Amino acid sequence: MTDSSTSTTPGRPRTVLLRRGEVHSPADPFATAMAVEGDRIAWVGSEGAADSLAATADEVIDLDGALVTPAFTDAHVHATATGLALTGLDLTGSATPGEVLTRIREYVAGRPAGAALLGHGWDASGWPGGRPPTRAELDEAAGHRPLYLTRVDAHSALATTALLDLVPGVTALPGYRADGALTGDAHHAVRHAADAALTDAQRADAQRATLRRAAALGIGTLHECAGPDISSEDDLRGLLALAAAEPGPRVVGYWGELVTGAKDAARVRDLGAIGAGGDFFADGSLGSHTAHLHAPYHDADHTGTAHLDADTIAAHVAACTEAGLQAGFHAIGDAAIGSVTQGVRAAAEQVGLTRVRAMRHRVEHAMLLTAGHIDAFAELALTASVQPAFDAAWGGESGMYAQRLGADRARTLNPYAALLRAGVPLALGSDAPVTPLDPWGTLRAAAFHRTPEHRISVRAAFTAHTRGGWRAIGRDDAGALVPGAPADYALWSTGELIVQTPDDRIARWSTDPRAATPGLPDLTPGGPTPDCLRTVVAGRTVHDRLNE
Repeated sequence: MTDSSTSTTPGRPRTVLLRRGEVHSPADPFATAMAVEGDRIAWVGSEGAADSLAATADEVIDLDGALVTPAFTDAHVHATATGLALTGLDLTGSATPGEVLTRIREYVAGRPAGAALLGHGWDASGWPGGRPPTRAELDEAAGHRPLYLTRVDAHSALATTALLDLVPGVTALPGYRADGALTGDAHHAVRHAADAALTDAQRADAQRATLRRAAALGIGTLHECAGPDISSEDDLRGLLALAAAEPGPRVVGYWGELVTGAKDAARVRDLGAIGAGGDFFADGSLGSHTAHLHAPYHDADHTGTAHLDADTIAAHVAACTEAGLQAGFHAIGDAAIGSVTQGVRAAAEQVGLTRVRAMRHRVEHAMLLTAGHIDAFAELALTASVQPAFDAAWGGESGMYAQRLGADRARTLNPYAALLRAGVPLALGSDAPVTPLDPWGTLRAAAFHRTPEHRISVRAAFTAHTRGGWRAIGRDDAGALVPGAPADYALWSTGELIVQTPDDRIARWSTDPRAATPGLPDLTPGGPTPDCLRTVVAGRTVHDRLNE
């Protein structure tokens, strides 16, 4: 694969011509070439027309058959926590409490004395007895230093005595356990203490690690879902400033806190956020038994935790809509989702359905949905910001979701096909570090959902992971390789391109050349995923392995 460059005429946007590849574009399903001027796509078409553009291009890239796609958008991330998992104590995949303790000891041995330590990713649901290490075991392994360890879903955590001692009154807070995972207010308080222990340099290094990893995976935009119970104002401001100052993916910020009027909305905007949503918690998570359900858990005698009621949700949505600010909620359980839809509908009655629909308010995760919920999402134009890798990790007949809900109820989780049939917009993401940044893996998880009736085509999932993320922030002019769109794209080394759907009748029709359906890589489980050669954001290369 080669590229050639010439000097740019002063005052003229730099032009790049990519040719002899496969360009995934709705403008021309058979395109092999694309021209970019500055930060916009200028043209998409065939080799014959590319010949006439080559002489005036500042750079000509011979793709040698590589695939060109729009860059992915990950619609739900936590950049600092993801970076800390990438560079620090990652407990993902630990098979026993003993393995967790071993990893802690190894990590502590290489860290300077006195610094607080953070880790992520433990999951006791498959461990013998289903129990995490005791606090005494953690104290010993950490050398009696402050240590904060989030469960894989980030809705509960373990902490050492030294960290708990930094939180006055923690033992009286809801969710405190003398020897076990912290949830609720106790968890939030300990999280704040752990967050405050990070230095500015540690935070920036973690954020850079996330942005570098995203760029290397062909991700051009990240939606940071921040909030007072998940991160901090300084963390969000720092991330947005870093992303604006250094080459890398775009970062769009959300701040999950209650808005009751124009003053609150202005404060959200002052933070640099485009919406009061993301992780504005209506409930918790299934793994931590804190998602709010209508019926009790299969493996616990309660229905989880409700953080917001329908009246509060209605007030938030109405105030955001009046201020022209997007609202959103974290809602996983059917009771929490019911509260959200009830509240949004009440807000629509107050300020007008058309105004509410125009704001494209969001629901993050939206997992345990009923048919009525899906109808309400369509009626209210709610965007479902979902994470297919959750099903890949914890779905199935014997997975963690089946343990929590029973197999029958677990089969109703994440009904992507039903959402699309109803016309509900989907935006795909990872919730990193809960699951890794992995866009092609996300598409695979959606197309090969563990419950077959919830599967969607790779093409539909691809649209939801590219254009869907842009539409979720109110932009309909981006996320596809068409003239005039932002020049956010990625180059991929991959195998044969196919049309992959849950129904082979659709596949047979779509692969007929007369259907003019552009192909995508084969994502059959077990096979390789495409290798990212270059990522470009607004015409600027942010990751490059093109000529290695």
